[in-house]
Parts: sequence; C-alpha cells; structure tokens
Amino acid sequence: MELIKQYLPLLIPVVLIQLALMITALVDLIRRAQTRGPKWVWALVIVLVNFIGPIIYFVAGRKEE
Repeated sequence: MELIKQYLPLLIPVVLIQLALMITALVDLIRRAQTRGPKWVWALVIVLVNFIGPIIYFVAGRKEE
C-alpha cells in the first residue's frame, strides 16, 4: 500500500495524458472523412495500443484532405 501512495503522484499525470491523447485521436478519427485504412482498425489501434496507439494514428493514419 505504501508503494502505491509513493507512485500515485507520478501515475496520475501519465494517465491523464493517455486519456487526453486517446480522446483527441478518437474525436479526430470520427470527424475525418478519410483515413489511411479502415476507421474501425484505427479505432482499435487508438484504444488498445496504450499511449503509442494515438501517436501512431496521428503520424500514419491521418490522410490529408
């Protein structure tokens, strides 16, 4: 229990950044007309590949209109 209390202040910002990235990527995915590949695959990548999934989507998945 003491270990959790020690690392909690470090984990909270990481979790908040992860959630912000995921939500931003999902909103962008929904609003974008076209992507490189099926949208459902990108949704799975964003949700299931923690932290790096949204970054992969922003770098490789977005198709410029």
